[in-house]
Amino acid sequence: MTPRIIISLLLFTSTVLAASRTSPPSGALVVRAGTSTSGEYRNISAAVQALPNDSSSRSIFIYPGTYNEQVYITRSGPLTIYGYTSDTSSYRSNQVNIVASLSAQQAGSNDASGTLRIHKDNFKLYNVNVKNGYGAGTQAIAISQYGNKVGLYGCGFYGYQDTLLANQGTQVYLKGYIEGATDFIFGRQGLAYFGGNTIAVTGPGWVTASGRQSNDSGSYVFDGNTIVLGSNPAAGTSGKVYLGRPWDQYAKVVFKNTVITAPFNKAIWSVWHDDEQRIDHILFAEYNTTGSGVQGAARPSFATVLSASQAAQYTIGTAVGSDYASWVDASYV
Repeated sequence: MTPRIIISLLLFTSTVLAASRTSPPSGALVVRAGTSTSGEYRNISAAVQALPNDSSSRSIFIYPGTYNEQVYITRSGPLTIYGYTSDTSSYRSNQVNIVASLSAQQAGSNDASGTLRIHKDNFKLYNVNVKNGYGAGTQAIAISQYGNKVGLYGCGFYGYQDTLLANQGTQVYLKGYIEGATDFIFGRQGLAYFGGNTIAVTGPGWVTASGRQSNDSGSYVFDGNTIVLGSNPAAGTSGKVYLGRPWDQYAKVVFKNTVITAPFNKAIWSVWHDDEQRIDHILFAEYNTTGSGVQGAARPSFATVLSASQAAQYTIGTAVGSDYASWVDASYV
């Protein structure tokens, strides 16, 4: 094969992978900031409320802009929301931002503070950034997820404490961006799989806080993610970052094939508190963790380093169910 043919094939492959989505699919409701066009909606909540509450499959397309609102989705039928982007394969070209700045104390609960609240099954979100701009000091959720068969693809989730609440249901987060500092991926009964994401740490703290309360089959499984230091991190972050701590007694978190360049504490994993460790029944496990941020690691006795055969037991199928191929977008796996 000649070099010219090889270059042509590479360019063709790149074009395929970097597909754009800059116009609405047939039948989608359209959201456009400041629109005066009949049939379009100025904010996302209005479009969601305009959907019929039935079992039909529906979609919404959002044009570029910052939408300052909380979005609460409960409709029964399948729903897909698409954000405008020149590259659907990644979060890097996202041009749609949903922004709110509400703390859990102000809202009355973690869930109620969420910028995007998903309380429905069969939901997909593509290439949308979701932000809670409250900042440090208390819980303030960007995305609150309570549905089954929920897929988040090429999305960005931004917060500080408790950014992403994976609380219930089966859910996947693929090829996106997740930013925070304190317990910023957390929840109780959620069955979640995280693949191919950039996870950015912006302050001292813990990437995960699993709050499982019983010895069930649920877990958080991370595979092929990169953990980096976010822009403008808080002072004192270096050496004070951990993969997780147990919010409750049966925390179960598995990291596979993770590249860590953020400056982690050498222990990698943490107890809940020194006076309330919560480590008797947990599974904090890793396989093939690499990168400058974990050089010289000295893991505690309650952490598990998996063998290759053990790691192979933790997959997207074991995380969210053997039927995942029927609802997960295979192009992101």
